[in-house]
Amino acid sequence: MTLGPRAKLALILGGFALPIIASFLFYAFLRPVPTANYGELLLPPESITRSAFARPAGEPFRFPQLGGRWILLASDSGACADACRAKLVAMRQVRLALGREAERVAMVTVLGDASPLPAGLAAEQPDMVFARATAPLPPSSATADRAHIYLVDPLGNVMLRWPAQPDYKRMKGDLDRLLRASQVG
Repeated sequence: MTLGPRAKLALILGGFALPIIASFLFYAFLRPVPTANYGELLLPPESITRSAFARPAGEPFRFPQLGGRWILLASDSGACADACRAKLVAMRQVRLALGREAERVAMVTVLGDASPLPAGLAAEQPDMVFARATAPLPPSSATADRAHIYLVDPLGNVMLRWPAQPDYKRMKGDLDRLLRASQVG
């Protein structure tokens, strides 16, 4: 069977058009997962290096004092109810699961009010830095958001956030990939 010139032209044009049509259909109906990370990437990043805080004992605290480490940041009330404690446990467990990379990650909890810390909370979280804001925090700030756990890079930029009750494995996976790729902190 021989093809006429019009059939040959139709086959050639179809060969060029088929990939375009297929890509459109795949994009419209079989959209891929946009990212591999569990946490939400924050763009543009917010800088917290200029924010002034004080530790519960009264001494001043600034994030650069942590020596250029990555920081898991949470914010909550000084009374630290059950949801707050669960958030702190999640941060501690994920950090411990990092193994030898755990030293590259610090943990900070910003206390949003003047309530005293519950007895024994500092002992339960020995590697946690507790700090209070010395000035009112903007409500949109990572240091005032109680619904998330944030990741701050060694330069003081808030980069990523997870829900307050995260999936530990997926959060650790994000940190593993980040620390493996990072040459800072």
